Amino acid sequence: MRWWDIDPVLELERELFPEDAWSRGMFWSELAHSRGPEATRRYYVAVAGERLVGYAGLAAQGDQGDVQTIAVARDQWGTGLGGRLLTGLLRAATAFECAEVMLECRVDNVRAQKLYERFGFEAIGFRRGYYQPGNVDAVVMRLTDPVTAVTAVTAGQEPLPGPVSGPAPGPVPGPVQGTDPHG
Repeated sequence: MRWWDIDPVLELERELFPEDAWSRGMFWSELAHSRGPEATRRYYVAVAGERLVGYAGLAAQGDQGDVQTIAVARDQWGTGLGGRLLTGLLRAATAFECAEVMLECRVDNVRAQKLYERFGFEAIGFRRGYYQPGNVDAVVMRLTDPVTAVTAVTAGQEPLPGPVSGPAPGPVPGPVQGTDPHG
């Protein structure tokens, strides 16, 4: 993700998460932590033609990664894009040498929970009223072996066509554009 992606990301963010959308400042802050040798974030965007259709982000600290966000445009649901974005995040977690990856997911977002479970994430708890202002609970999920998860899930998976940008180590699934630059 680059600074010029923020406006289309915000548009999709508000469409998908109207009650608890991230602000422009939150995305700028994440991008600020994604540059240089001390970068602790990795963000990707997915494009179809000229249209941004998804984005995802990971924060790393020590040996733990945290999926900050994954979003896929509704007309792209069921295409595998969410899985490819998650694969990119798990590859980033591996590059950051994370032994485990955590995330929070709305309890009413069963579609996302099934995606995470397919990659080996397990529910380990709840956070009451985590998503505000809607006061929606979050299920906390953990993946203890991101390397094995990526290998198992992506065996035979066709990469999406499209450009890849940014200094991310290793390949990133397309049409994902990423950089070393919610939660």
